Amino acid sequence: MSFAFRTFLLASVVALGASGAIAQEKKTLIVAEPLHSTGYLPLYVAIQKGFLAEENLDVKILTVESGAGHTNATLSGQAFAFIGGPEHNAFAKIKGGELRGIVNVVNRGNVYYVAKKGMEPKPGEDLASYFKGKSVALNFYGGTPYSITLYMLNKWKLNPKSDVTLKEMATGAIIATVKAGAAQIAVTTEPVLTRGVNEGIWSEPILNVPQDLGPYAYSTLNVRLASIKEDPKTVAAFVRGIIKGLKFTDTHHEETLAIAKKEFPTMSLEDLKATIDRSFADSIWSKDGMISPESWKTGEAVVLEAGILKKPVAYDEIIDMQFVKSTQASIAQ
Repeated sequence: MSFAFRTFLLASVVALGASGAIAQEKKTLIVAEPLHSTGYLPLYVAIQKGFLAEENLDVKILTVESGAGHTNATLSGQAFAFIGGPEHNAFAKIKGGELRGIVNVVNRGNVYYVAKKGMEPKPGEDLASYFKGKSVALNFYGGTPYSITLYMLNKWKLNPKSDVTLKEMATGAIIATVKAGAAQIAVTTEPVLTRGVNEGIWSEPILNVPQDLGPYAYSTLNVRLASIKEDPKTVAAFVRGIIKGLKFTDTHHEETLAIAKKEFPTMSLEDLKATIDRSFADSIWSKDGMISPESWKTGEAVVLEAGILKKPVAYDEIIDMQFVKSTQASIAQ
């Protein structure tokens, strides 16, 4: 064997080894979230349990607490995906941006209405009559709880400007506002809901939106259309990992609680368990990742009623279920 040939073989082996190392290197993806929420638990499960790592993905969370910051991070390419309502895809579509919901996480309107302790509706009193003349503490205009509130008031034929007083504020101020008596009703979600119950500030919900509105595309994972066209393998791998997280969350409640404790270490285990138990009881999380046309129809109606979405946007212009369907097909085989 000549020296030149031996050198060629050695170089080939080194090159193959290097290419193999490159092939094993995980692709880093950033997922932007508007806040760190127990509602997004299946996403955290998919990361903590290594389901995304199994797909050769290193997924990191970027918390962007500034309105549409999570959407903009994705549109600009700073993040691969964001978690939030697909109405953000519709807002972007109207302005010329192209985003697509690729897998579902929260399939119910994760919002609850509570009344100050001792000021609950009388037995048999309808909510339209109860709400009239009351002050309601809720998040700022543009957020989903505010949009759902406008939707419900319209459903009850109440004028949001004259029949009720809507007091907009940060989430952290809602408990104090109700406790002080400056509002009789709060629009809230977990874990603030359980905290208020345990502290005796309000009673159990007087209106359970997850049960009342049914399937609702509340928090989906969304990517740029360009990502789907240019790197469909990565999008498919991401969806597979998320679906594994959804399925694990649905079937392993105790271990899911343990993962939640790691994500929210300052919450008491009692409050955290109550939060997770409520989420399971109200079917908050999708089990299969599908975003149904029915769930977008509800979500669209809410933002149209709120005046935040100015015109209807078709389901297939903002949602793409090809990767969920292909994952389901592979599982069925």
